[in-house]
Amino acid sequence: MKILIVEDETAAYESLVEILNEIDPAIAVTGNTESVSQTINWLNEHPLPDLILMDIHLSDGSAFLIFEHIEIEVPIIFTTAYDEYAIEAFKVNSIDYLLKPIKPTDLERAINKFKKLSSTNILEYLSKVNQLAPAPRYKNKLLIPLHDKLLPVDLMEVSFFYTTEKSTSIGLKNGNTYPYPKTLDHILSSLNPSNFYRANKQYIIARNAVKNITVWFDSRLLITLDREVPERIYISKNKAADFKEWLVSE
Repeated sequence: MKILIVEDETAAYESLVEILNEIDPAIAVTGNTESVSQTINWLNEHPLPDLILMDIHLSDGSAFLIFEHIEIEVPIIFTTAYDEYAIEAFKVNSIDYLLKPIKPTDLERAINKFKKLSSTNILEYLSKVNQLAPAPRYKNKLLIPLHDKLLPVDLMEVSFFYTTEKSTSIGLKNGNTYPYPKTLDHILSSLNPSNFYRANKQYIIARNAVKNITVWFDSRLLITLDREVPERIYISKNKAADFKEWLVSE
């Protein structure tokens, strides 16, 4: 069995590979993509795998954006660290839906479920899974809670979203920074992926805020924005090519 793993966290990817080896050493992981764009390109350029393990939250947006660009012809097991989605809908329309951290017993159950599918079952499933992608509806403005008021902010005025273990903030081009009571994952799901990029675990950055890119000694990219930031913004070596493609795309 050949499997493509769509996962942007190295530790999660390595854990999945280890579990798959334990379940069945004959399983071959034929690829690992970390973003919507990488996954689309991979599926267009490589022989199709038998099965896809797909994280819903990817580096450049929701995995459902993939369905807007290509028709998926391979059964999928969805994975995510969040349970905010309609789990029953995924269980009906996918092989399975697994919450992170993935338990070996849960993944083995999902793999066995896939192995029992007939060709008719797979065709029926594929006709449903490609309907999971919602029509994109991206915000143009945000409301920032400020004391007893709400401050309307145009997203074109946003340079970055930044998070620590304790809080999230939004940085505007005018130099102001405000607390913002949402996680980066939640924020990213409402942003147009053409305009905003998940640089790393700490940052979402705006395309129009990027002023300079420095190639670091270990092939990481150091990103300079149009204003001061709480800490340096690095793009990992693994995401560097994807970031550069995003930055110059139409």
